[in-house]
Amino acid sequence: MNQEQFDKVRRGQGFIAALDQSGGSTPKALKLYGIDETQYSNEDEMFDLVHEMRTRIMTSPAFGGDRVLGAILFEQTMDRQVEGKDTGDYLWGVKGVVPFIKIDKGLADEADGVQVMKPMPGLDELLDRSAQKGMFGTKERSFIKRADKGGIGAVVDQQFEVARRVLDKGLVPIVEPEVDIKSPSKAEAEALLRDAILSGLESLAGDQRVMLKLSLPSEDNFYTDLVGHPNVLKVVALSGGYTRAEACAELARNTGVVASFSRALTEGLTAQQSDDEFDRVLDQSIQAIYEASVK
Repeated sequence: MNQEQFDKVRRGQGFIAALDQSGGSTPKALKLYGIDETQYSNEDEMFDLVHEMRTRIMTSPAFGGDRVLGAILFEQTMDRQVEGKDTGDYLWGVKGVVPFIKIDKGLADEADGVQVMKPMPGLDELLDRSAQKGMFGTKERSFIKRADKGGIGAVVDQQFEVARRVLDKGLVPIVEPEVDIKSPSKAEAEALLRDAILSGLESLAGDQRVMLKLSLPSEDNFYTDLVGHPNVLKVVALSGGYTRAEACAELARNTGVVASFSRALTEGLTAQQSDDEFDRVLDQSIQAIYEASVK
């Protein structure tokens, strides 16, 4: 583990940029960016376009380690280059931004009100390659639709099983059991989730650290016990479908939690903008998210 990166995540001021749209979410991300399905004819062309979008974000003068602590990458982004450097090397060496890698393969079908992660064949190989590519940590996402104790228990058990495998490889896992912000039992689900996570943390050794990526809670500061837990390096929040303004307003009311936004970060950016306009909009977005994260 890179101690300088660890210290930056632990003590630094800023947020984690989520640049990890996968095959399923990439078409929507590109459409919001002003590129529709008529502009690419296969998956390779689609991923080329989304890498161009991510590269434009990462190379913008607005994007840097003064306000952005880290960035979560899709596997193909990790394997590509930015300005002649491997993406992870560019982020840390040029921008001072700590790189993470999304490792899950998507969500299984819903059962007991939740969607656990699909099987991850080849996980050990991916973790080894990620470490070699300079990744500091990983991110893995599950989804909770309603307050079912058994379902939420299954989500958290799986998350911590994967987290321990990640830790064994010298990487820091971002555990992401997202709660649907539209769930009719959102508050109840959050209570079950918090208790399950606290139990999961007890399974870790005293020197092991994980990060938590959680939906913005219904009750302000609901995750204070997790923020202060000795096995938690950082608690970050996903935007979960909120607009940037809504997500920032919610986030600012939760002490010690910082952003890890995806769609809310790229809101307002388009392929058609001039570089000056693109950089101006991105700068405004980053500043708003930064201010909400450090408030």
